Amino acid sequence: MNTPILTIVVPCYNEEDVLPETISQLNVFLGQLEEEGIVSDKSKILFVDDGSKDQTWKMVYKASLREKRVRGLKLSKNVGHQNALLAGLFTTKEASDCVVSIDADLQDDINVIREFIQKFQEGFDIVYGVRRKRDTDTFFKKTTAQGFYKLMQFMGVNLVYNHADYRLMSKRALDELERFEEVNLFLRGIVPLIGLNSTNVYYDRKERLAGETKYPLKKMLSFSFDGITSFSVIPIRMVMAVGCISFFFSLLFGIYILGSKYFGHTETGWTSLIASIWLIGGLQLMAIGLVGEYVGKIYNESKRRPKFIIDIDTFNLPMSRKLINSRGNQDESYSADFRKLPETN
Repeated sequence: MNTPILTIVVPCYNEEDVLPETISQLNVFLGQLEEEGIVSDKSKILFVDDGSKDQTWKMVYKASLREKRVRGLKLSKNVGHQNALLAGLFTTKEASDCVVSIDADLQDDINVIREFIQKFQEGFDIVYGVRRKRDTDTFFKKTTAQGFYKLMQFMGVNLVYNHADYRLMSKRALDELERFEEVNLFLRGIVPLIGLNSTNVYYDRKERLAGETKYPLKKMLSFSFDGITSFSVIPIRMVMAVGCISFFFSLLFGIYILGSKYFGHTETGWTSLIASIWLIGGLQLMAIGLVGEYVGKIYNESKRRPKFIIDIDTFNLPMSRKLINSRGNQDESYSADFRKLPETN
């Protein structure tokens, strides 16, 4: 079998602290894979700048001029990790036999990409990178993560346990992924839905090289809620079940009140009345809010807005590297993307 063309897609958001080391490690590693004959010398690394506010894009752009394997994709604004990842996957799929997605902090062990390629050559279209254990996580993060996977399983969502977004996908798998047109994409749940031949590769997760995580508790909760509401209607059914149970108990309570009145045991008071009003009112507001979340998702889907807009794409620039480095003689045939590139100094 011919050596496959591999592209490594790296979503980036304000990663200036870790990016120099990330670029260096991935570039050296990809060079080793080429020398070993594991991947083609046409393989690339694509860094996707998700609207960063620091020097992330400048670093990526300079590296793309300096290193033949490095390319950059600049999005017009911040669209979130999942959409930025999609932008990279869809940009590279036509020029790649397989694509590996990995986070910029390199906590995921890049050495298992060798196993990814081996599994790909054995015929697997999707290879999941799965953590063996969570020793590097805090107790809180470990507990909440495990709770999230169990909750998603309870909701009927098929997830690969302890898998995030470190995976290999073949061009065939990416073609199928592109057919999922919904706006509210939750890749960890959608990729298993593709149903093509898949397998797991296990690895130990490392400490973050530098900088801070881009997924604090608030974003993690939002991400989890989006995943649940994008894949399951069980929460709405649970609300209906709570409503039915409340109605049943209210009937029993009504019978009790009538019985007490008949036997002359009623007492005037407001405590039980106020408690009942607050309880039922709270349940109603929760139900309305949950239903509203689903309605909001339907509203977003109906608008069919693009998931991302590409500002600059150096992966598909139709010009040679010699022309990119010669800023003095710009020809009118240069693409608009090239004229938007920043100065290198």
